Amino acid sequence: MAKWNPFPDVSAGKPLFLAVYVTVFAGVLISTLFIVSSLYSSAANGDSNKSFSSAGSWLAPSSSTLRPSADSTSVNSSIDAAMTGEDFLTRAIWDLPPPNSKIPDLAAFKLTREMVGYRAKDNVIIVTFGNYAFMDFILNWVKHLTDLNVFNLLVGAMDTKLLVDLYWKGIPVFDMGSNMNTIDVGWGSPTFHKMGREKVFLISALLPFGYELLLCDTDMVWLKNPLPYLARFPEADILTSSDQVIPTVTDDSLEVWQQVSGAFNIGIFHWRPTDSSKKLAREWKNLLVANEKLWDQVGFNDLLNKVRGPSVEGENGLVYAFDGNLKLGILPASIFCSGHTYFVQSMYQQLRLEPYAVHTTFQYGGTEGKRHRLREAMIFHDTSSYYDSPGGFLSFKPNIPKDLLLDGAHTLESHFSLVNYQLKQIRTALAIATLVNRTLVMPPLWCRLDRMWFGHPGIMEGTLTRQPFLCPMDHVFEVNILLRDHPEKEFGPKISFREYSFLQNPRLPKQVMESFLEVQLCEHQSTKCHGTNQTARPGFIRLPKHSSEEKIIEFFSLFKDVKVIQFSSMMDAFQGFSNTVS
Repeated sequence: MAKWNPFPDVSAGKPLFLAVYVTVFAGVLISTLFIVSSLYSSAANGDSNKSFSSAGSWLAPSSSTLRPSADSTSVNSSIDAAMTGEDFLTRAIWDLPPPNSKIPDLAAFKLTREMVGYRAKDNVIIVTFGNYAFMDFILNWVKHLTDLNVFNLLVGAMDTKLLVDLYWKGIPVFDMGSNMNTIDVGWGSPTFHKMGREKVFLISALLPFGYELLLCDTDMVWLKNPLPYLARFPEADILTSSDQVIPTVTDDSLEVWQQVSGAFNIGIFHWRPTDSSKKLAREWKNLLVANEKLWDQVGFNDLLNKVRGPSVEGENGLVYAFDGNLKLGILPASIFCSGHTYFVQSMYQQLRLEPYAVHTTFQYGGTEGKRHRLREAMIFHDTSSYYDSPGGFLSFKPNIPKDLLLDGAHTLESHFSLVNYQLKQIRTALAIATLVNRTLVMPPLWCRLDRMWFGHPGIMEGTLTRQPFLCPMDHVFEVNILLRDHPEKEFGPKISFREYSFLQNPRLPKQVMESFLEVQLCEHQSTKCHGTNQTARPGFIRLPKHSSEEKIIEFFSLFKDVKVIQFSSMMDAFQGFSNTVS
């Protein structure tokens, strides 16, 4: 058999081009070998990127700008990861990645001294962390800080889904390597305690970088730039928040440590990278590793309380704690607020102080309850759809007699009489909201007694809680239960609701605020009680008391385009459902 010649024409009569053809052929052969070698190498090393590569394929970027999914090919071959690493680290917060760019490899999100150095300012870095279930809390946390012109922050992602989403939203994020679930794990669960341990590991990782660390939970909000306040105590190794509910000071000084009985709360605390704080972090970490059932906050308190006193010299409020060398300061609960000092006592208002932060502790209803409290205070940033329900909104002005609200002793009987009187009106409003398919704006709720998970005299002694007081919705309702999906046959159709402050929220769109109808109840026999009277003033109608469901449905079908319908009262507005309702 004749030997195959790849260049028959050239060998036969065109020797001048033989060298050229041979060179081209050799180049193609070498290129092919190089590609095969690269693919083999990628396959051999693919495990390190496997979880991240698959994550990009199931999570679309959240930005309105379309971007390619981060599949295995785009991630591993990303030019952005190699060429623009510094841009990824230094990009301004909320500045979205360029259109059609590729997300860097997971390794680019590893927490390093360089990453912290890019974001730190005046040697301080502010950090929070969480999983995807707390995405909206994290965005709210970042938004409040950036609105205060504070940008030296980082967010730790405990799952890849959160990491990818935060990247596309322009949030400086790092990978905590936790491989955690994306769901809400619930307070007190084993996974919740695992999250607490991650906090301790994070502190141990960050302190050796040499930066001051302000570490916060995601369920808190910054209302004022805290950095100037923290700088007032340069000698402190640690400044921590607490569960103190009784004020020990009336100004913005640190709490008087001798009078503090509440536990130290690790939802907001500031660490300086001193030998004492590093030693505490190390022993705290070892304590939790040795006892997997120990709650991180309990371990922190146990260590700090090994030694408590004397005061550090000077009038700065610091105290020696832990090993007798660590200098500790307890942040005032009046302005670094807990859920009780802010939402129940309104301690900062009574002392005429400006709050720096609020942490949603001392509350009920889990994550849903926390979110609702922040919404009530109008310090939660929701998406635009939250402020414009398709069916519109229904609200009413509650009626509370003076004797129920103000007169008599504050007892269990007077408290429940007050609450039940309000519940009857809310029940009527829920019924009408069901009939007209609208979202109910809850009224403000008044309580005479506080809600606690332990025995107490109604109002905790020594606190500034007033009687009566405007109480959070979770003092009366189980907010998380209301938000769940229940079988409609047993519980009826689900009724959406909003917080009592909803219509006063400046985030409410103009088209909602300006589309308003007031409903005044009237007696059937009144000559003025004739519904849609054309001579009545614009935005005002009358509705007969004790209206039937048919009457209400028919009546309000004429106003489907009105965004907000507000009743002047819910007393005797509805006669009740008939037995024929399906």
